[in-house]
Amino acid sequence: MMSMQQGGKISVVEKIGYGFGDGASNLIWMTFIYFQLNFYTDVYGLAAGALATMLLITRTWDMFIDVIIGMTADRTKTRWGKFRPYLLWLAVPFGVIAVLTFTTPSFSDHGKLIYAYVTLSLMMVVYSGINIPYGALMGVLSADSQERTSLASWRFSFAFGAGLFVQYFTLKLVTLFGHGNQQVGYQLAIGLYAALAVAMFLVTFVTTRERVQPMQVKQTSTGRDLLDLVTNVPWLVLCLLGIAQVCFVAIRGAAVIYYFKYYIGNVDAAPLFLLVGALMSLAGTFLIQYVTPYTGRKNAFIGLMLVSAADLVASYWVKPDQMGLLYFYNIVYCLLTGPTSALLWAMFADAADYSEWKTGRRATGLVFSASGMSNKFGWVIGGALSATLLAVTGFHANVVQTEHAQEGIRILMALAPAIGTIVCGLGMAAYTLSEAKMKTIHAELAARRAQQGA
Repeated sequence: MMSMQQGGKISVVEKIGYGFGDGASNLIWMTFIYFQLNFYTDVYGLAAGALATMLLITRTWDMFIDVIIGMTADRTKTRWGKFRPYLLWLAVPFGVIAVLTFTTPSFSDHGKLIYAYVTLSLMMVVYSGINIPYGALMGVLSADSQERTSLASWRFSFAFGAGLFVQYFTLKLVTLFGHGNQQVGYQLAIGLYAALAVAMFLVTFVTTRERVQPMQVKQTSTGRDLLDLVTNVPWLVLCLLGIAQVCFVAIRGAAVIYYFKYYIGNVDAAPLFLLVGALMSLAGTFLIQYVTPYTGRKNAFIGLMLVSAADLVASYWVKPDQMGLLYFYNIVYCLLTGPTSALLWAMFADAADYSEWKTGRRATGLVFSASGMSNKFGWVIGGALSATLLAVTGFHANVVQTEHAQEGIRILMALAPAIGTIVCGLGMAAYTLSEAKMKTIHAELAARRAQQGA
């Protein structure tokens, strides 16, 4: 096994290997963000109202599973570590259930609704089962804050790279594989993504090593772990910000296909639009690691969010024939908001260190379960709000939309996500773990571990 000090440098090879894991996850996750709503209404055949109810139910109950998974991962002990084994154990189930979720069965409408409930619920559970340990893994690869920011940048560079692939190629692959049958096309396209995801998760398992060991303390109770969690103020702030962030990303992501199909009038133009946006997100995510040493992560996050809000509001007034202006606003939006996920994830690792420093107990998996909960709850709110607004503005699939319905789609594309970015930017003011404070915390933790021979 590779040896390294807990706070030492991580090789580029390992950073790339770690990044593969989020690339794997986002081959499926970004498909959900950008295409699931449209798949369920225009391909699968669900009404927008029924879809909104389903999203609320299936995505809410399993958020509590995230906490259980986080605590279970913290208590896992294998020769591979606490978190890496889940990548090995759950990679194949993750791929299989993803394909089932985008499969349209030959059932009655009632049967199809039940099938959608079951498969989406299973997808959310297995997504948590592999992604909470994967996220927590960053907290034990290194104890150095800047290395974690670098890891997060590499991770989200791969995430946006996968998103780039998904956004540009999904509709093209659906057409290629389906030969006019979108139901078959989606099933086969997701089958390809699932196979790639399984392979990439296994690469992450092979190339990473867990190094940061917790101080030796007696096993604590579940109740004590949960009490530590809910009294961790930085964690609470990050969790709420994560909900708001994923909410606005989900709203705008779901709106893109509807926007081009029913407002612009050319759905074939959507892949290039998505591709350009993904490239800008990728560029912003990779570059942020060179900005935060000067600005700090908190200030960078606030600035990026507030400027992107102004950009979104301005984009609301774009006309269907103003494609150049639409692209300009999208480029600015993606360049600014792309890095914010990486910043949040690096801060979650600091929240785990803060918890250990404060309580003497480390619960990395439980702390990182916040990421899963915030992702899902933001997805719940974003998806349900999107489907609800479509329903109340009179949206009907595969027909010419009324002016009222088009207005709803425009709100989803610009004004609704703008509210989310404002909430995120202002909310970050409540986060208190500065870079200077984290240096002090890391120094004290290192001294405690040294006393125990860790």
